[in-house]
Amino acid sequence: MSALAQALRREARVAFSLKTQPLWFRVLKWAIALLVCVRYHDAKWFWPVATVTSALALGAHLLYRYQTHTWTRPWGGWDDLAAGQDPPRRSAAKMK
Repeated sequence: MSALAQALRREARVAFSLKTQPLWFRVLKWAIALLVCVRYHDAKWFWPVATVTSALALGAHLLYRYQTHTWTRPWGGWDDLAAGQDPPRRSAAKMK
């Protein structure tokens, strides 16, 4: 498996880990974000605000990723170390 595929799998495990945010909170957060987008997408200020908000979210993600040493150490409320670890590799003998 390539390094990019491993990194993407790790990011997905961390993103979808239910130990960091409860499911109800994630659903509420996305529902509010979608409602705001639907309601205000025609406003002249929508795209600048969406760009700044996305940049801040990316910055927060990269800060957490840096501080947790690519999701391997706890920091700032995030402590789901199992989600950040790569699963053990299966040997060729076990795959048969």
